[in-house]
Amino acid sequence: MLYAAVGSELIQYDVDLENGTLTRGRSVSLPANIQEAWTHPSKKFLYVAWSNGGASYSARGGATPAGDSHGISAYRVDPVSGTLTPHGKPAALPSRPIYITTDIDGTHVVTAHNEPSGLTVHRILPDGTVGEEVKQTGKLDFGIYGHQVRVDPSNRSVILVTRGNGPTATKPEDPGALKIFSYRAGMLSERQTVAPKGGFDYQIRHLEFHPSGKWDYATLERQNKLHVYRRMAEGTLSDAPIFVKDTVANPRESRTNQAASSIHVHPNGRFIYVANRAGGTVEFEGKRVFAGGENTIAVFSINQETGEPTLIQSADTRGFTPRTFALDGSGSVLAVANQSPALVRDGSRVNVVPARLTLFHIRADGKLDFTHQYDVETGDGRILFWAGIISLP
Repeated sequence: MLYAAVGSELIQYDVDLENGTLTRGRSVSLPANIQEAWTHPSKKFLYVAWSNGGASYSARGGATPAGDSHGISAYRVDPVSGTLTPHGKPAALPSRPIYITTDIDGTHVVTAHNEPSGLTVHRILPDGTVGEEVKQTGKLDFGIYGHQVRVDPSNRSVILVTRGNGPTATKPEDPGALKIFSYRAGMLSERQTVAPKGGFDYQIRHLEFHPSGKWDYATLERQNKLHVYRRMAEGTLSDAPIFVKDTVANPRESRTNQAASSIHVHPNGRFIYVANRAGGTVEFEGKRVFAGGENTIAVFSINQETGEPTLIQSADTRGFTPRTFALDGSGSVLAVANQSPALVRDGSRVNVVPARLTLFHIRADGKLDFTHQYDVETGDGRILFWAGIISLP
């Protein structure tokens, strides 16, 4: 099943892995705009984070609101149909959740918050519902602008990816970092900070684990880079990347609003995929049209001895601002959520390209072959903010 979030609506699609097609099914509505979702290790439950603040409202123009209603809702996943059924009461959160995950044994759900940067941990009760928050002791350093959280496969450490903020005309750059915490039974304690060059020019966004346990991979948003870190015992990392690669095919071309986003490793560990987003516009006959750049999935092969990635393909997503994408559990299909509509100049005409889901088959060599695309109705300021695939048990 593929689930796609458009505003507060979570839409279910059946995925035909052989043909690379989608069939739309039911949808459920959350209390506010969906931010992220994560599947319980048992695949029986889906945890969905929502908020009435944050970037998912910014399409309406003006400043990004902080919001005053945030939470996690649990859903039971039907093992045959994939239908979602509300499961227990939502758990309230103190601020916008920007990412959500469970720990490895499925006993806690961990949420990253961006403003203020932080983490919250909630117990998962034996029936799969979300329980009370695990209150942390002492003052923990959560960096600046948490953007993603992952629990290391050892279940002994939690990594908060803190993006920092790029410089503006009136404000200097805020440094980014990987904040690594020891983790036990829901409790966090500071362990390591990874921040090359003090975290400046280090707008790190998302992190992914290699299945061998040897390396972690991370995207740098504004720098359009892929970093590779050596993984140490119990989830700590090398203090500096062992490899740095460009995510775009033509890094020497200077473009505004070009940024890397999500990252996923193929289940076989031989390939890694990174989304590149371009959203800059220029004026044409009184309209703001696409200014150019890469809206692609960058495909890298991985050297199995060293962990070094090599760019082998830049696949056009056939849409704009691919914020998230997903692979199925077998590594057969890759689905891209092209977030927003865009105006595109075609000679003297201007065409509208809608938000859309784009599907690819993944070949044996890791490269992507386009199969189908599905336009998604947004409107009223909504955007296609998240998509994920669940392989049913």
